[in-house]
Amino acid sequence: MKVIIITGSVGTGKTTIAKKLAKRLKFKYLDVNKLISKYKLAEGYDRKRKTKIVDEEKLSKKLMQIIKSSKNSLVIDSHLSHFLPKEYVDLCIVTKCNIKTLKKRLKKRKYSEEKIQENLQAEIFDIILIEAKENNHNIYVIETDKRYNLNKIKTEITL
Repeated sequence: MKVIIITGSVGTGKTTIAKKLAKRLKFKYLDVNKLISKYKLAEGYDRKRKTKIVDEEKLSKKLMQIIKSSKNSLVIDSHLSHFLPKEYVDLCIVTKCNIKTLKKRLKKRKYSEEKIQENLQAEIFDIILIEAKENNHNIYVIETDKRYNLNKIKTEITL
């Protein structure tokens, strides 16, 4: 069984890549937001940011349980998935996006200006890529505002 995590700043194309890749590889797709709701992993709600507050450790423990009990290879979609220990992950795909494109995507979602700026800064400073590197993941970066080829992932990366 193999596990691919798709992580990246909000709006960089994680879900699009994760769903396409899961379908192409015939892996099971896991939407972490649905798991957070299903297993009541949110510890509160940040009204200012209009987002759930999630303890990364609790989420990682639940994901590790799911991985251990899964009979299927998995594609895990979440901007928090890179907090999983590297021994549970075969490949960490980090989605990145041009700042102008990302700003348009976030505005289209009707995010507040503050939330847009916060997410743009996370992308500018490569916060998620750095955190994934700090967790020693096997990382593959996809620039989602450029033309990408999922077949390339399949052929270039040994799973």
